[in-house]
Amino acid sequence: MTVPRCHVSTRKGLFTIERGAGAWSITRTRFLGDNVTLALHDARSGHLFAALNHGHFGVKLHRSEDGGAMWKEIAAPKYPPKPEGYVPKAPAEGVPADWSLKLIWALAAGGPGEPGVLWCGTLPGGLFRSEDNGDSWTLNRPLWDDPRREEWFGGGADHPGIHSVLVDPRDARHVTIGVSCGGVWTTRDGGANWEPTATGMRAEFMPPERQFEPNVQDPHMLAHCRANPDVMWAQHHNGIFKSADGARSWTEITGVQPSTFGFAVAAHPRDEGTAWFVPAVKDETRYPAEGRVVVTRTRDGGRTFETLSQGLPQHHAYDLVYRHALDVDETGDWLACGSTTGSLWVSEDGGDSWETISSNLPPIYAVCFERP
Repeated sequence: MTVPRCHVSTRKGLFTIERGAGAWSITRTRFLGDNVTLALHDARSGHLFAALNHGHFGVKLHRSEDGGAMWKEIAAPKYPPKPEGYVPKAPAEGVPADWSLKLIWALAAGGPGEPGVLWCGTLPGGLFRSEDNGDSWTLNRPLWDDPRREEWFGGGADHPGIHSVLVDPRDARHVTIGVSCGGVWTTRDGGANWEPTATGMRAEFMPPERQFEPNVQDPHMLAHCRANPDVMWAQHHNGIFKSADGARSWTEITGVQPSTFGFAVAAHPRDEGTAWFVPAVKDETRYPAEGRVVVTRTRDGGRTFETLSQGLPQHHAYDLVYRHALDVDETGDWLACGSTTGSLWVSEDGGDSWETISSNLPPIYAVCFERP
């Protein structure tokens, strides 16, 4: 069996891990010392993409065409200038979104029949599309110009952001995005028209009369089963939600121990009933319950869950796993999980047991397996 490589985006560089003769090891380091926030492997071309955030010097995007040995800086998405006389509508917390790039928060390849097409979600809530492998980007104006978009607001960040982009492998015109805080939005015509599709989600941080409004929901991460993309999972600020109809409606899953709060979710690529989550204590504290790092897994569509802990730290462990820091490969057997304290774990058996690859990496923002 071919073991895919995994790329680990951290506060101080991009690390690549591979499994050699019976052991995992870090085989390559790039952008050492730089803040790498996200990476993408495009299985269609084999290209790798890395997003960097240099703070004062801004957000940069790089592409490698040789497996990560050499990198070239390419265009980063750029917002158009504000129209003259434009007066934005203030969102819920009264801070209108800037028209400038703050963070690349999502990268996704287009459909199998769309070579060169990429999608990019950003803070402050703009969705961009490239048709030339990232050499240039275009803001999706139908979504950006939708007046409902200006009702979005920031969750943990000052501005709303698009963190999830799911492209239906059966029909690339069907794209679903997750917005914090703006719910779930779907297009079925390639981005010409968008509709909020978070019906069934619940935002308990809103006044009672607004808790079920689709446009105020705070999904932390979306994932779908690639064999049946109509089955979607959401790790939401208020729990775990599942859709069986391509995001047209959502059902809340309750009673999962130790918590339904978290940021990360991964969906099995072939088994629509299997998904993984990394629970935490919510809101101000945000740490693993009782200082124990665990992964929860359902294999029956959310009816029951297992708590997986073998090989994970169970005493005085306060690792938080960000939304992009859990990934599963195409077999559904290999998982990678990284934490804010620089711990990196890999499972080779669907999460039943875990191996610590490192406890000394910089804070981990994202992990990404290469796809065949």
